[in-house]
Amino acid sequence: MTLYKTCWELHKWIGILLSVVLINLAITGLLLLEKKRFEWIQPGTRTGQAGTPAEFISMQCVLKAVSECNHPDFQDVDSIDRIDFRPGKRVYKVRARTNQAEIQVDAITGQVLNVSRRRSDLLEQLHDGSYLGDWMYGAVMPMAAVGNIVLAVSGLYLWLGPKFRKRRKHSDA
Repeated sequence: MTLYKTCWELHKWIGILLSVVLINLAITGLLLLEKKRFEWIQPGTRTGQAGTPAEFISMQCVLKAVSECNHPDFQDVDSIDRIDFRPGKRVYKVRARTNQAEIQVDAITGQVLNVSRRRSDLLEQLHDGSYLGDWMYGAVMPMAAVGNIVLAVSGLYLWLGPKFRKRRKHSDA
């Protein structure tokens, strides 16, 4: 089998196998690029009342405001994944470990400004493969990256190879 034919077969089968991964990356990547434009993907960051850093509420007040919501995804401190603080907007974004839930709390008054879902977290997990487990994230996605490099190199060879051969044939004549 010639190098060209081998490269063609390799390119074809890697392309077929990677097509599902690449379609997933394209769709989730596009949605992640647009996440700030659509509330159903990622809720916009609300703005708290005006105030100085000296007036910011304590973390205990933030946790109290969250617990008073009686949200099923925020039952205790262990159910909280992280708390992001946006001082410019004077808001705490409290994110749950499960169900992509988020509660935004005013950093001055302690009032709950928004309760919603962050579907962008799910999209990120689908995009990087971690949604399906460590085996997908740690093994399949790196192989997909290598496969993508092989596709690019073999595709260039398949496209440029005949052009160079044709040019060489014309220059020899």
